[in-house]
Amino acid sequence: MVKPVLIIAGAIPVIFAILLIIPLTNPEIPITAIDPNDIVEIEFTKHHLTKISFGITERLGAQQTEILIIQNNGEMEYTVVNDGISSTEKTSKIDSEKRTKLIAMIKETGFMAIPFDSFLIKDEIGDFVKYGVKITYNEQVNQLFWPEQIATDQLIPPIITEVEIELESVLNSIRE
Repeated sequence: MVKPVLIIAGAIPVIFAILLIIPLTNPEIPITAIDPNDIVEIEFTKHHLTKISFGITERLGAQQTEILIIQNNGEMEYTVVNDGISSTEKTSKIDSEKRTKLIAMIKETGFMAIPFDSFLIKDEIGDFVKYGVKITYNEQVNQLFWPEQIATDQLIPPIITEVEIELESVLNSIRE
């Protein structure tokens, strides 16, 4: 016969495991800690790079660069640079719900604390996209650069990928 003490002792780890798993099943990022007095500006860049060979040496050159700047008041500026020439510039306003979600992702996930790591690009990759984001949060600045996942063997942290997806959707909305 199993003693009640053993049952209780066995149940404790199960209860702790359940308590740890429940918060992980919620995909939404809480927006309760967003302070309306926070000053957040986001600059997102998307570089379409290609490898240019000069015989002995090679270098990366940007065929096209897209720049999206989201100001604290919700104003957005979109610029496209093709072969070094600025060709398209649009201004718009970001949806307040989308802006709140972006700020929550940045503030609640520790995005500002991610250290900058350079990613090694595979030798056989000739064309790829490199992203950059510069976030100014209450005068604290963090800047990250990363390539698309197929261009590197290193793992791009999932939070960076999530922020990239959100900023890409904003970029797509202003392009239209």
